[in-house]
Amino acid sequence: CVVGAGNWGRNHIRTLHQLNSLGAVVENDPQVIRFIKEEYPYCNIHTDLISSLNKDYDGFIVATPPLTHFEIAKKIIESNKPLLVEKPLTLNVEDAVKLNDLAKKKNVNLMVGHLLLFHPAFNKISDLIETGILGEIQYIYSNRLNLGTFRPDENVFWSFAPHDISLFHHFFKKHPIEVTSRGIDILQKGVHDTTITSIKYNDRQMGHIFVSWLHPFKEHRFVIVGSNGMIYFEDALSNKPLLLYDKKVDFTGSIPMPNSGMTKKINYDNELPLTIELKYFLSHLNRKKIKIANGDSAVEVIKILEAATNSLKRKTN
Repeated sequence: CVVGAGNWGRNHIRTLHQLNSLGAVVENDPQVIRFIKEEYPYCNIHTDLISSLNKDYDGFIVATPPLTHFEIAKKIIESNKPLLVEKPLTLNVEDAVKLNDLAKKKNVNLMVGHLLLFHPAFNKISDLIETGILGEIQYIYSNRLNLGTFRPDENVFWSFAPHDISLFHHFFKKHPIEVTSRGIDILQKGVHDTTITSIKYNDRQMGHIFVSWLHPFKEHRFVIVGSNGMIYFEDALSNKPLLLYDKKVDFTGSIPMPNSGMTKKINYDNELPLTIELKYFLSHLNRKKIKIANGDSAVEVIKILEAATNSLKRKTN
């Protein structure tokens, strides 16, 4: 059962239909309801959450605005139903911890829509890292830039960065020791349009996330710098290139010297990330433990989002 049939909710609905797993939709907009009935005539329609919880659906997907996530997810967990909540899980750490703790107490699988953890390119990058070809990861950066969509209830970092934070956590496999963010609120006072956030880890590892919805073109660039090699992925280009650079630094002399080798294009599967994500969720409706994009990782992401927000506020004030 999909709760919310907005733009992203419809992506869930369409994909679940393709996977023969669409049971119902919770939506109260008459125009959207008409669309759902026309496109998926077999699908049950509920105009409120409570009536859907009284039915025997195997799981729920929450694709409503973030401000509503906590109350909706809490009701679903209390009904002992597995659920996938779109990112961000909540708008503060306290609520995220409450939902995660409640899900554990109820033995309910809680998953969060950190979609890029299921992207075939990033799965391929994980495989490459496991081989040791990059050596030790030293630096990661992500640029996620576009024009719009502007949101009044969350800044660009909360809107764009959860995906990248989840990837940083996945690749570094540790908690940061420092989060520093700078930005500017041009269009709406108090709602930042552009931010650059530095995230430091121990062992001299670091990364930055540059996000903006005031940008002339779309760019989704992700770069990992390792001691023996480097990886570049650009999701916004039509061919979505994934490149492995044989570039490193030699320390044989008195000063570090760059050493550039070949650049290799890496092939990866082209299955849609949302399809992979929903297949994973569907395979865990039987209370099998969720290891990817679970409640624990969601809480970690919210902690970094909140730390960056606090850093922004200090600098703005």
